[in-house]
Amino acid sequence: MQFFDTHAHIGLIYDDPIEQLRVIQQAKQAGVSRIVSINNSLHDFKKVYANLKAIPGIYHAVGVAPSEVTTPGKDWIQTIEDSLKLPNVVAVGETGLDYYKQFGDKRTQIEMFITQLELAQKYNLPVIIHNREAGKDLFDVLKERIPEKGAILHCYSEDAAYAKKCLETGLNVYFSFAGNLTYRNARNLHETVLEIPHDRILIETESPFMIPAEFREKKRTMPAYLPSTARFLAEMLDIPVEELSRQLWTNSCRIFNLPE
Repeated sequence: MQFFDTHAHIGLIYDDPIEQLRVIQQAKQAGVSRIVSINNSLHDFKKVYANLKAIPGIYHAVGVAPSEVTTPGKDWIQTIEDSLKLPNVVAVGETGLDYYKQFGDKRTQIEMFITQLELAQKYNLPVIIHNREAGKDLFDVLKERIPEKGAILHCYSEDAAYAKKCLETGLNVYFSFAGNLTYRNARNLHETVLEIPHDRILIETESPFMIPAEFREKKRTMPAYLPSTARFLAEMLDIPVEELSRQLWTNSCRIFNLPE
Protein backbone atom coordinates (compact mmCIF):
# COMPACT_ATOMS: atom_id res chain seq x y z
CA MET A 1 0.00 0.00 0.00
CA GLN A 2 1.04 3.56 -0.60
CA PHE A 3 -0.44 6.73 0.81
CA PHE A 4 -0.51 10.38 -0.23
CA ASP A 5 -0.52 13.05 2.49
CA THR A 6 -2.24 15.94 0.72
CA HIS A 7 -1.55 18.52 3.42
CA ALA A 8 1.40 18.68 5.83
CA HIS A 9 3.08 21.73 7.35
CA ILE A 10 6.54 20.19 7.42
CA GLY A 11 8.11 23.51 8.34
CA LEU A 12 5.92 23.72 11.44
CA ILE A 13 6.78 20.22 12.62
CA TYR A 14 10.46 21.15 12.79
CA ASP A 15 12.34 24.26 11.76
CA ASP A 16 15.61 22.36 11.48
CA PRO A 17 16.26 21.09 7.91
CA ILE A 18 17.80 17.82 9.11
CA GLU A 19 14.76 17.06 11.26
CA GLN A 20 12.49 17.83 8.31
CA LEU A 21 14.32 15.24 6.22
CA ARG A 22 13.97 12.73 9.04
CA VAL A 23 10.20 13.33 9.11
CA ILE A 24 10.00 12.52 5.41
CA GLN A 25 12.12 9.39 5.81
CA GLN A 26 9.85 8.15 8.60
CA ALA A 27 6.80 8.85 6.46
CA LYS A 28 8.17 6.82 3.58
CA GLN A 29 8.94 3.93 5.91
CA ALA A 30 5.25 4.03 6.93
CA GLY A 31 4.11 3.87 3.30
CA VAL A 32 3.48 7.60 2.82
CA SER A 33 5.37 8.06 -0.42
CA ARG A 34 3.98 11.43 -1.51
CA ILE A 35 3.42 14.59 0.54
CA VAL A 36 2.23 18.08 -0.38
CA SER A 37 4.13 20.58 1.75
CA ILE A 38 2.00 23.52 2.91
CA ASN A 39 3.15 26.88 4.26
CA ASN A 40 1.05 29.69 5.66
CA SER A 41 3.45 32.46 4.67
CA LEU A 42 5.56 33.13 1.60
CA HIS A 43 8.65 33.51 3.77
CA ASP A 44 8.18 30.01 5.18
CA PHE A 45 7.54 28.65 1.68
CA LYS A 46 10.92 29.85 0.46
CA LYS A 47 12.77 28.22 3.36
CA VAL A 48 10.99 24.86 3.20
CA TYR A 49 11.01 24.69 -0.58
CA ALA A 50 14.76 25.29 -0.69
CA ASN A 51 15.30 22.44 1.77
CA LEU A 52 12.95 19.89 0.22
CA LYS A 53 12.90 20.73 -3.50
CA ALA A 54 15.16 17.84 -4.54
CA ILE A 55 13.42 15.08 -2.56
CA PRO A 56 11.38 12.64 -4.67
CA GLY A 57 7.72 12.47 -3.75
CA ILE A 58 7.60 15.88 -2.09
CA TYR A 59 5.38 18.48 -3.74
CA HIS A 60 4.53 22.02 -2.76
CA ALA A 61 1.68 24.49 -2.59
CA VAL A 62 2.24 28.23 -2.37
CA GLY A 63 -0.15 30.90 -1.20
CA VAL A 64 -1.12 33.24 1.61
CA ALA A 65 -3.35 31.88 4.36
CA PRO A 66 -6.08 33.98 6.04
CA SER A 67 -3.88 34.26 9.13
CA GLU A 68 -1.40 36.30 7.07
CA VAL A 69 -3.97 38.65 5.56
CA THR A 70 -2.56 41.76 7.26
CA THR A 71 1.09 40.88 6.51
CA PRO A 72 1.22 39.00 3.21
CA GLY A 73 4.59 40.49 2.29
CA LYS A 74 5.75 43.02 -0.24
CA ASP A 75 4.73 42.20 -3.84
CA TRP A 76 3.01 39.07 -2.59
CA ILE A 77 1.06 38.47 -5.79
CA GLN A 78 4.21 38.53 -7.92
CA THR A 79 5.97 36.32 -5.39
CA ILE A 80 3.22 33.71 -5.68
CA GLU A 81 3.31 33.92 -9.48
CA ASP A 82 7.09 33.42 -9.54
CA SER A 83 6.82 30.50 -7.12
CA LEU A 84 4.09 28.79 -9.16
CA LYS A 85 6.62 28.37 -11.97
CA LEU A 86 9.00 26.33 -9.80
CA PRO A 87 9.33 22.55 -10.21
CA ASN A 88 6.95 20.38 -8.15
CA VAL A 89 4.66 23.25 -7.16
CA VAL A 90 1.27 21.64 -7.72
CA ALA A 91 -1.32 23.96 -6.13
CA VAL A 92 -2.18 27.41 -4.87
CA GLY A 93 -2.70 27.49 -1.14
CA GLU A 94 -3.45 27.27 1.42
CA THR A 95 -5.83 30.17 1.08
CA GLY A 96 -9.43 30.71 2.09
CA LEU A 97 -11.42 32.36 4.84
CA ASP A 98 -11.19 32.23 8.63
CA TYR A 99 -13.79 34.11 10.66
CA TYR A 100 -13.04 32.32 13.92
CA LYS A 101 -10.08 34.47 14.92
CA GLN A 102 -11.07 37.43 12.72
CA PHE A 103 -7.76 37.93 10.96
CA GLY A 104 -8.01 41.43 9.46
CA ASP A 105 -11.50 42.15 8.16
CA LYS A 106 -13.79 39.94 6.11
CA ARG A 107 -13.61 42.11 2.99
CA THR A 108 -9.81 41.94 2.89
CA GLN A 109 -9.85 38.19 3.44
CA ILE A 110 -12.32 37.70 0.60
CA GLU A 111 -10.34 39.92 -1.76
CA MET A 112 -7.12 38.03 -1.05
CA PHE A 113 -8.92 34.72 -1.47
CA ILE A 114 -10.36 35.78 -4.84
CA THR A 115 -6.95 36.95 -6.05
CA GLN A 116 -5.48 33.52 -5.31
CA LEU A 117 -8.37 31.74 -7.01
CA GLU A 118 -7.63 33.84 -10.08
CA LEU A 119 -3.96 32.85 -9.90
CA ALA A 120 -4.94 29.19 -9.72
CA GLN A 121 -7.07 29.66 -12.84
CA LYS A 122 -4.29 31.54 -14.64
CA TYR A 123 -1.72 28.84 -13.95
CA ASN A 124 -4.12 25.93 -14.44
CA LEU A 125 -3.73 24.60 -10.90
CA PRO A 126 -6.07 23.47 -8.12
CA VAL A 127 -6.49 25.50 -4.95
CA ILE A 128 -6.20 24.27 -1.36
CA ILE A 129 -8.81 25.93 0.83
CA HIS A 130 -8.89 26.73 4.54
CA ASN A 131 -12.36 27.30 5.97
CA ARG A 132 -13.16 28.11 9.56
CA GLU A 133 -16.62 29.40 10.38
CA ALA A 134 -16.85 31.01 6.94
CA GLY A 135 -18.78 28.36 5.02
CA LYS A 136 -21.44 30.58 3.48
CA ASP A 137 -19.10 33.24 2.12
CA LEU A 138 -16.67 30.57 0.96
CA PHE A 139 -19.38 28.74 -0.97
CA ASP A 140 -20.64 31.96 -2.55
CA VAL A 141 -17.14 32.83 -3.78
CA LEU A 142 -16.39 29.34 -5.07
CA LYS A 143 -19.69 29.14 -6.89
CA GLU A 144 -18.56 32.04 -9.08
CA ARG A 145 -14.77 31.67 -9.14
CA ILE A 146 -13.63 28.09 -8.54
CA PRO A 147 -10.67 27.37 -10.84
CA GLU A 148 -11.15 24.84 -13.62
CA LYS A 149 -8.72 22.40 -12.00
CA GLY A 150 -10.84 22.33 -8.85
CA ALA A 151 -10.45 22.86 -5.13
CA ILE A 152 -9.66 20.90 -2.00
CA LEU A 153 -11.64 21.73 1.12
CA HIS A 154 -8.83 20.75 3.44
CA CYS A 155 -9.31 19.49 7.00
CA TYR A 156 -13.02 19.43 6.21
CA SER A 157 -15.09 20.85 9.06
CA GLU A 158 -18.58 21.45 7.65
CA ASP A 159 -21.41 18.90 7.67
CA ALA A 160 -22.78 16.42 5.14
CA ALA A 161 -25.43 18.87 3.91
CA TYR A 162 -22.73 21.40 2.98
CA ALA A 163 -20.75 18.78 1.08
CA LYS A 164 -23.86 17.64 -0.79
CA LYS A 165 -24.68 21.25 -1.69
CA CYS A 166 -21.21 21.70 -3.15
CA LEU A 167 -21.57 18.57 -5.27
CA GLU A 168 -25.14 19.25 -6.33
CA THR A 169 -24.11 22.73 -7.46
CA GLY A 170 -21.51 21.08 -9.69
CA LEU A 171 -18.43 22.40 -7.92
CA ASN A 172 -15.26 20.45 -8.71
CA VAL A 173 -14.31 19.98 -5.07
CA TYR A 174 -12.57 17.29 -3.08
CA PHE A 175 -13.04 16.78 0.65
CA SER A 176 -9.88 16.14 2.65
CA PHE A 177 -10.09 14.62 6.12
CA ALA A 178 -7.42 14.85 8.81
CA GLY A 179 -6.76 13.03 12.06
CA ASN A 180 -9.79 14.58 13.74
CA LEU A 181 -11.90 12.21 11.64
CA THR A 182 -10.86 9.53 14.15
CA TYR A 183 -12.37 11.37 17.13
CA ARG A 184 -15.53 9.87 18.58
CA ASN A 185 -17.31 13.22 18.79
CA ALA A 186 -16.64 14.17 15.13
CA ARG A 187 -20.12 13.12 14.08
CA ASN A 188 -20.39 15.74 11.33
CA LEU A 189 -17.30 14.28 9.67
CA HIS A 190 -18.46 10.69 10.11
CA GLU A 191 -21.79 11.51 8.50
CA THR A 192 -20.08 13.37 5.66
CA VAL A 193 -17.74 10.54 4.58
CA LEU A 194 -20.73 8.22 4.38
CA GLU A 195 -22.60 10.61 2.09
CA ILE A 196 -20.00 11.71 -0.47
CA PRO A 197 -18.64 9.71 -3.44
CA HIS A 198 -15.44 7.83 -2.71
CA ASP A 199 -13.74 9.46 -5.68
CA ARG A 200 -13.99 12.87 -3.99
CA ILE A 201 -12.30 11.87 -0.72
CA LEU A 202 -8.72 12.73 0.25
CA ILE A 203 -6.84 12.33 3.51
CA GLU A 204 -4.16 14.47 5.10
CA THR A 205 -2.30 14.82 8.36
CA GLU A 206 -2.48 18.61 8.70
CA SER A 207 0.85 18.07 10.50
CA PRO A 208 1.68 19.06 13.17
CA PHE A 209 -1.99 19.47 14.15
CA MET A 210 -4.98 17.11 14.35
CA ILE A 211 -3.31 14.11 15.98
CA PRO A 212 -5.19 10.85 15.22
CA ALA A 213 -6.77 9.20 18.23
CA GLU A 214 -4.32 6.30 18.01
CA PHE A 215 -1.45 8.71 18.70
CA ARG A 216 -3.16 10.99 21.20
CA GLU A 217 -0.19 10.82 23.58
CA LYS A 218 2.09 12.45 21.00
CA LYS A 219 2.85 16.17 20.96
CA ARG A 220 2.51 16.65 17.19
CA THR A 221 1.19 14.86 14.15
CA MET A 222 3.60 13.43 11.60
CA PRO A 223 2.99 12.36 8.00
CA ALA A 224 3.93 8.85 9.14
CA TYR A 225 0.63 8.76 11.08
CA LEU A 226 -1.49 9.05 7.93
CA PRO A 227 -2.18 5.29 7.65
CA SER A 228 -3.97 5.47 11.01
CA THR A 229 -6.56 7.83 9.53
CA ALA A 230 -6.81 5.63 6.45
CA ARG A 231 -7.52 2.53 8.54
CA PHE A 232 -10.23 4.35 10.49
CA LEU A 233 -11.82 5.61 7.26
CA ALA A 234 -11.72 2.15 5.67
CA GLU A 235 -13.51 0.71 8.68
CA MET A 236 -16.16 3.42 8.50
CA LEU A 237 -16.73 2.79 4.78
CA ASP A 238 -16.62 -0.99 5.31
CA ILE A 239 -14.04 -1.58 2.60
CA PRO A 240 -10.54 -3.11 2.79
CA VAL A 241 -7.87 -0.55 3.57
CA GLU A 242 -5.91 -1.78 0.53
CA GLU A 243 -8.84 -0.88 -1.73
CA LEU A 244 -9.27 2.48 -0.04
CA SER A 245 -5.57 3.30 -0.34
CA ARG A 246 -5.75 2.75 -4.11
CA GLN A 247 -8.80 5.00 -4.40
CA LEU A 248 -7.24 7.75 -2.28
CA TRP A 249 -4.01 7.55 -4.29
CA THR A 250 -5.93 7.90 -7.56
CA ASN A 251 -7.96 10.82 -6.19
CA SER A 252 -4.84 12.63 -4.95
CA CYS A 253 -2.96 12.19 -8.21
CA ARG A 254 -5.98 13.39 -10.17
CA ILE A 255 -6.50 16.64 -8.26
CA PHE A 256 -2.79 17.48 -8.33
CA ASN A 257 -2.40 16.38 -11.97
CA LEU A 258 0.34 13.86 -11.15
CA PRO A 259 1.02 10.45 -12.71
CA GLU A 260 -0.13 7.48 -10.68
